[in-house]
Amino acid sequence: MSAIKTVGIVGTGVIGASWTALFLAHGLQVLPDLKKLGLASNASLDNYISVGASLKDHYAELDLVQENATERVDLKTKLIAEINTGTRPEVIIASSSSGLPSSKFIGECRQNPGRVLIGHPFNPPHLMPLVEVVPNPQAAKENVDAAVAFYKSLGKNAVVINQEILGFAANRLQAVLCTEAYSLVSRGIMSAKDLDLCMTSSLGPRWALTGPLMSTAMGGGGGTDGFRHLLEHLGPASKVWLEDMKQHAFTYDKDDLDALSTSVGKELQGKDVKALEAKRDSKLASH
Repeated sequence: MSAIKTVGIVGTGVIGASWTALFLAHGLQVLPDLKKLGLASNASLDNYISVGASLKDHYAELDLVQENATERVDLKTKLIAEINTGTRPEVIIASSSSGLPSSKFIGECRQNPGRVLIGHPFNPPHLMPLVEVVPNPQAAKENVDAAVAFYKSLGKNAVVINQEILGFAANRLQAVLCTEAYSLVSRGIMSAKDLDLCMTSSLGPRWALTGPLMSTAMGGGGGTDGFRHLLEHLGPASKVWLEDMKQHAFTYDKDDLDALSTSVGKELQGKDVKALEAKRDSKLASH
C-alpha cells in the first residue's frame, strides 16, 4: 500500500506498542526482537515520531489510524469522533477493538463514518498473523479492500467478517473452546496440565496447519462430499455431547473459579512463565 506512508497509533499500551513495532519494521521502526521477522529496506527508528499525549495537531498528516483505546463505548465514541473530524475524509480509521463492532462507537462521526472499521489483531500483533477486518454497515467496499490490502502488505492474514457480530470470529471460537476446557478442569474430569496437553498434542498442531473445516474435509476423504458425509456421520454423537456440555457449562462463579485456579496453579508450579513466553514468541517469529 504505497499510498499509506504515515500511520497514527492512538493508545500505546501492549497492543499499540506491538502495532508500532510492526509498522516500523515495515518501513512505516524496529524493536530488537523484530529483526528475525525480516525488515523492509527503509525500516528505521528514525521513522518513529513522538508527539506527546495527543495527535490532534498531526491528524492531517496521517494516511491511516490504528486506534487501541480501552474497550469502552463512551471513550471510543468521543475518541473516534475526534479522529474522524481531524483526519482527511478518505483516511481509514481502524480500531483494534476485540469485541465491540465499530457501529457501536461511530454515532458522533460527522464525515464518512463508513471509513471507520475494525482491524482486530490477535495478540501480540507483531507476531500473530491474523487481523480481522470488520466493516460497519455504512462501510464502502473500497475501504474494506484498502484495509485488507494494507494489512496484507505487512504480511498479515487479513480476513473479512462480512457482518458485525459481538466478539467477531476468533475470540468467539476461543471463548467456546476455553469455556469447555474450564468446565472439564473445574469439574475434576482432568487436570489443567493434561487439558493443555490435549490441545498441544492433537487439535493444536492439526488446526495450525489446516484449520477445523479443512481438517474435517480431509477426515472425510477429501472434497465437499467427504466433508458433508463426515458431518452427517458425527452429527448425532456431537448433538449429545453438546447437550451434556450445556448441562455442565462453566459458570464463572466462585466455586468453579476456585477449582479451576487450583488446578492451573499446580500446572504452573516450577514454571518460568516469562521464559515460556519468550520461547513461544521466538517460535512464532520463526514461522
